[in-house]
Amino acid sequence: MNQILVHEKVYVTPAMKRKKQLFKLEFFLSVIAVMALSTYGICSAYDRNKSEAVSKEILDAMETKPKSIIMEEQAVVLILNDTARAGQTTNIEEIEKVIVEREIKIEEEQKVVAKDGTVYYTIGQIYIPSINCKYPILSSETENYDTLLKIAPCKFYGANPNEIGNFCIVGHNYKNSQFFSKVPRLENGDIIEITDTFGKTLQYEVYDKYIIVETDTSCTTQLTEGRKEVTLITCTNANDEHRVVVKAREKL
Repeated sequence: MNQILVHEKVYVTPAMKRKKQLFKLEFFLSVIAVMALSTYGICSAYDRNKSEAVSKEILDAMETKPKSIIMEEQAVVLILNDTARAGQTTNIEEIEKVIVEREIKIEEEQKVVAKDGTVYYTIGQIYIPSINCKYPILSSETENYDTLLKIAPCKFYGANPNEIGNFCIVGHNYKNSQFFSKVPRLENGDIIEITDTFGKTLQYEVYDKYIIVETDTSCTTQLTEGRKEVTLITCTNANDEHRVVVKAREKL
């Protein structure tokens, strides 16, 4: 017995055609968006890793360079002092004063040249053992502040490293393990080590952490009652309109 199969003919309406075309368009745009976001993410990660490498390069240069420079300047000062004792005091004292001032400037703000020829000026190093964070601190007394922040944490305001006052440092939060991304995890009692260009390292103990709006600069106050303090500032993990502030004072 033969079986007769009857196929029901489906009538495609203009509305159904438009819906199908719209679905194809949305799918195509979604694929493009995913590819664009992936490309952006890869490029951003590449740039951050490149900046991280430059930061480590600066740090290594700082660890090997300062002492020889300082000793060389001191040797010149001693020669001038001997000359002065011989009775040749004309203008010698003025020259000696200029060299001593230059020596102090070199110690407080060290010039480092990266492999690509870019010049950076550093004023110290920061090391936070609990989050394995170690970076040079770049001077803010230069142009292109936003560009420098992509390379390493920068001085934002206040005293210089290990001086009386409030040494304020800003760093990016890339929501990974780089730069100040882990700073929001710090808790009271954690230690922050600051090494200046004289080679002196002081420990600072965290005593407060809070969130502010980006326009609030009250955390940069220099009223420290004669103490040495450090303030770390970075973005929150939630958005870029607020800042995490970590306050620490010298551990005596």
